[in-house]
Amino acid sequence: MATLRELLKTGLPDLPGVCEMHGPYTRRHICGEVWSQCPGCREVRRRADAAAQHAEAARERQERWERKVGQSGIPLRFQSRSLASYTVRHKGQAYALRFAERYVAEFAQVMRSGRSALFCGGPGTGKTHLACGIALAVMATGHTAAFMTVMRLIRSVRETWRRGERSESEAIALLVAPDLLVIDEIGVQHGSESEQLVLFDVLNERYERRRPTLLLSNLDPEQVRGVIGERLWDRLREDEGEAVVFNWASERGEVSYGIA
Repeated sequence: MATLRELLKTGLPDLPGVCEMHGPYTRRHICGEVWSQCPGCREVRRRADAAAQHAEAARERQERWERKVGQSGIPLRFQSRSLASYTVRHKGQAYALRFAERYVAEFAQVMRSGRSALFCGGPGTGKTHLACGIALAVMATGHTAAFMTVMRLIRSVRETWRRGERSESEAIALLVAPDLLVIDEIGVQHGSESEQLVLFDVLNERYERRRPTLLLSNLDPEQVRGVIGERLWDRLREDEGEAVVFNWASERGEVSYGIA
């Protein structure tokens, strides 16, 4: 009995073929009653398959990105706020944007030093926009980031005292884990000793592990200093930590953030 290799070697001679779409082509015998098809049609199918695979891969990447952003805690309103979409209308905003761009560009070095920063100024001045833009940018390069208000941070640790589902140290470890942590609304806490202790434990642990933190506040730098205490203030200033002051009027309701 002839082997498959022998059958393939003793194929029939080529025949002319005509494709309705691509015109004449040469039909080559493959095996039995199987003949080659129009090479133009094969190429169309190959490109269609490649495009479908590319689209599927893009869809999966987008889904992974959306899950990553959703898990970061960045508010829905700010999940599309990039550094590129931040509007600059005067020198103060230009400086704040340059700081954010530099922070992202130097994030590998920021990670080595743990350099943190404070964004402070009135509501509607763009602090959250730039902070979320930084977080999204570093996430796009493979780093992890998390966003939360200071009261949510405090509650996440306090809940361990009542529920017992995890230990306080485990709750703090979850807050220390992200490469970048953005804490909003510094100063709205009630000022109790327990709140001070929780905030100190989280930020001190991140400081010791060289995990950078961005603090956002509607207070001025000296008021923030009074709220977080001298020990945390000194840690925030270390490794060239900087306070960026957003000392301009609120643009919320007057202009929209984005490229005009």
